[in-house]
Amino acid sequence: MIGIGTIVNAVGIILGTVVGILLKNGLPQRFKNIIMQSIGLAVFVVGLSGTLQGIYKVTINEALDRQYIMLMIISLVIGGILGELLDIEMKLEKIGNWFQNKFASKDNKFSEGFVTASLVYCIGAMAIVGSFEDGLARNPDTLFAKSILDGVLSVILAASYGIGVGLSAVPVFLYQGGLTLMSGMLEPILTDIVVTQMSLVGSVLIMAIGINILEIKKIKVGNLLPSMFIPVCYYTITIFV
Repeated sequence: MIGIGTIVNAVGIILGTVVGILLKNGLPQRFKNIIMQSIGLAVFVVGLSGTLQGIYKVTINEALDRQYIMLMIISLVIGGILGELLDIEMKLEKIGNWFQNKFASKDNKFSEGFVTASLVYCIGAMAIVGSFEDGLARNPDTLFAKSILDGVLSVILAASYGIGVGLSAVPVFLYQGGLTLMSGMLEPILTDIVVTQMSLVGSVLIMAIGINILEIKKIKVGNLLPSMFIPVCYYTITIFV
């Protein structure tokens, strides 16, 4: 069944959030602080490793050579401008605030949890590649593996941010489901190079999320989301030019 991977992923996030909320009440603040610092470091390292993996390749002479750097820079700049014009970050926060008011939550981290979790779950190689594999090859295995990882991370995030983390299952469902459904139309241009470059930009954004969690500097990661799709636009243009 096409899309089953995304459905399981969303359910895993919700279940993990429930467990995290149950744990939240029994955790002193100092433990929540160290957990968030640990998450921030882990997310940053995951993003860094993905970025290095996408940038460097081993040549025939077993030396390291850089690749895709210019397109990555162009993607981040153009995508950032588009995201700033659309003000995606603010819209995500408004959605989180709407949910918070709807559920009459007094948790001041509700919106922050929703935005952070949504970005963490939607950005990255597994979300992109897994959705395309589910749509093109009817193979949801990557999204099943992602479901387990996201479920575990939901426990940790919900223990610090609360129920807002669980509502991130909605954008995950829409985002990954959309990629899965669109994969058929995009199949002619979804080469390994295009997917690799999308994942590379996604890894850079994951690093930015880690920086946000560590409170080093506030980066509007939401406004950088269009950057991930600039490689698709670029190669689409090259086909017709």
